[in-house]
Amino acid sequence: MTDPLVTVDGLRVEVAGRALVDGVSLRVRPGKVTALLGASGSGKTTTGLALLGEYPDGAVVTGRIEVPTGAVGYVPQQPAAALNPARRVGALLRDVARLRAGGPAEVREALCRAQVDDPDGVLRRYPHQLSGGQQQRVVLAQALLLGARVIVADEPTTGQDPLTKRRIIDELSSVVRLGIGLLLLSHDLDVVGELADEAVVLRDGRVVGAGPADRILHSHEGDPLRIPATAPPRTAERSRPVLAVEALDAAHPGGARVLHRIGLDVSPGECLALLGRSGSGKTTLGRCLAGLHSRYQGVVRLDGHPLAPSLRDRSRDELAAVQYVFQDARASFDEYRPVLDQVARAAVRLRGASRDEATRLARQQLVELGLPAASASRRPGDLSGGELQRAALARALAASPRVVVCDEITSGLDVRTRHAVLDLLVALRERSDLALVLITHDHAAARAVADRVVVLGHGHIIDEGPAARVLGDARHRAWRQPSSGDRGDSAMEATEQGNTSERPR
Repeated sequence: MTDPLVTVDGLRVEVAGRALVDGVSLRVRPGKVTALLGASGSGKTTTGLALLGEYPDGAVVTGRIEVPTGAVGYVPQQPAAALNPARRVGALLRDVARLRAGGPAEVREALCRAQVDDPDGVLRRYPHQLSGGQQQRVVLAQALLLGARVIVADEPTTGQDPLTKRRIIDELSSVVRLGIGLLLLSHDLDVVGELADEAVVLRDGRVVGAGPADRILHSHEGDPLRIPATAPPRTAERSRPVLAVEALDAAHPGGARVLHRIGLDVSPGECLALLGRSGSGKTTLGRCLAGLHSRYQGVVRLDGHPLAPSLRDRSRDELAAVQYVFQDARASFDEYRPVLDQVARAAVRLRGASRDEATRLARQQLVELGLPAASASRRPGDLSGGELQRAALARALAASPRVVVCDEITSGLDVRTRHAVLDLLVALRERSDLALVLITHDHAAARAVADRVVVLGHGHIIDEGPAARVLGDARHRAWRQPSSGDRGDSAMEATEQGNTSERPR
């Protein structure tokens, strides 16, 4: 067996008397994949960042970490966070190459090794003009330019459709074949089963299982990560729509048209799932509903009355009625204020609740979503991505909305937390006639809660109907895994570039 590139022995990271990780040990070997598994908040990201020497403010660290002389690369769950938004990709990568006396040839080689299509086009763009998959490949290229011998990949397949997930697996496999060691932080047991040689399971910061990945995934040590049984959702009775879209065309700055004559509606107590490949227009449509994207023609109606395209022109009641839960939950929170305060503030601003009542209800909602009071009292930077996603959902629900638009809200959650969240959404529909618009790549989530499904492709509705019928239809390319040599990703990413050209506000 080859000597490890990374050795972690007895790592303990403590903040304000609380151990984020406690006694974690693992090895990462050249050309091998070690998977770090566990529920949201189990300590995966804290352990991964420790390889880079990064810790939370005020952390007390003990234990031993040995890393290679070469750089350790990090691919975050939101890859845009690792790129300078004010610089074109070409300028950024050329600066990185110069650190190792490299030039344009080395930049191109790194992009090819990271499987970046159309490198010349990518080099000319700013990070926000790239799809999430392209951003991820650029971050990988950046790590390769720095001579990384180890890569830490944090939930790289989270929120991706099957084709994009397949592409990411292929990218990571190609990097490992170069002799680079990979520490894979993931909830996705299918991806772990395909990529990992070794697996370490964390629970509450402690190692509860470790060994060959095949053994861990097929033993009781992997049971906490598996999908529990869940009851099928109630099928809502169709009634007068609470929210309706008529003849909606949407564009981004520069004129790129991303939605074409969209018409749909959702009734009280109903869940409508929006499915389709990355770049199909799902998020843009959701943002139009919530007043976050005002560059559209057509109309969005609440209870039959037109809504202003921009949230700035909507009344307080209208703002409360249609709430949006962002996929990138971290970017939607003020990093300097406790999460509990931010959830409670939604009830104060949009419902007129007193501060004490809003805080009580916010705490109750957070606990129902699996976020204990001790975590809710901390600032966003001290919570995991999955914990912040739960908090973002609680903040939306604090407004007592009529409609909640959920943009990939299950993507950062381990399977048990995901099902707890979905069960809560089903219960809310039954209790309060809450209407849901679920933007997702997660077909299991759509099956669990959706009454109807609308499938988008290149900004058009290409199918719609009852969830059971649409989700079972094998005709949709969005459902299929790619065959060998399938390069459909490139065409789809051309659409993604249009969809991501607007900076989030």
